[in-house]
Amino acid sequence: MLDIDKALVKLAENGRIMGSVTGVETANGSDKIWLIFQALGDISFSYPYAILLLEIQDTLESPPPENQTMKKASMVAIFITTFFYLCCGCFGYAAFGNATPGNLLTGFGFYEPFWLIDLANVCIIIHLVGGYQIYSQPIYSTADRWCAKKYPNSGFVNDFHRVKLPLLPAFEINLFRFCFRTTYVISTTGLAILFPYFNQVLGVLGAINFWPLAIYFPVEMYFVQKKIGAWTRKWIVLRIFSFACFLVTMVGFVGSIEGIISEKISGKG
Repeated sequence: MLDIDKALVKLAENGRIMGSVTGVETANGSDKIWLIFQALGDISFSYPYAILLLEIQDTLESPPPENQTMKKASMVAIFITTFFYLCCGCFGYAAFGNATPGNLLTGFGFYEPFWLIDLANVCIIIHLVGGYQIYSQPIYSTADRWCAKKYPNSGFVNDFHRVKLPLLPAFEINLFRFCFRTTYVISTTGLAILFPYFNQVLGVLGAINFWPLAIYFPVEMYFVQKKIGAWTRKWIVLRIFSFACFLVTMVGFVGSIEGIISEKISGKG
């Protein structure tokens, strides 16, 4: 909402719509294609909610049936999400034109009220810290299970040690979990510092998550649950849909990787 509001204010100050109908100007057609591919990756990042859908549905009570409630909620959520993202994209580009930053808040960094921009950035940090924890849990869990199965007699992997610090309640710590999680956080932080490219990194993450988690697994589960036979009309339509989304994932991933490499080579980061 803040992005949309500030974009409208900036647009009013400009007195005209910045940019052009054809989008960002590039040196040649291939650069334009790469930017389109990168944009597909960014769009894919906007719709990864499928990995949380079952968790939310599990908390619902019936009647009515949980799947019916979630279907309605999903339609409303997709509509609202699409509306806000389109508003941010359209109004942001109209306000800044070809100089539109990947993170609109950085474009408003030199506009008052500064405290409101700072507050919005703090809210983003809080949101990302929570999201980082949620999305990291499957990695932690997988590593814990794999190592416990691989090394069942290892005290480093399986033993818990009770620790008591002054003024704090006692707690238990597992050395493997402590070391693995610390290494993981340091590694991801190092990668973020090494590749500080907002749009391109979002494109890579969106492309990696979109097709496997939001398309492929739900479609395959639907086939099994509904016992959809091979080469039936519904089977063919869903296969075509899945393949089309796979192509979107691939071009988004390739375009975003190319963007990261280009930014790194040019030294703009």
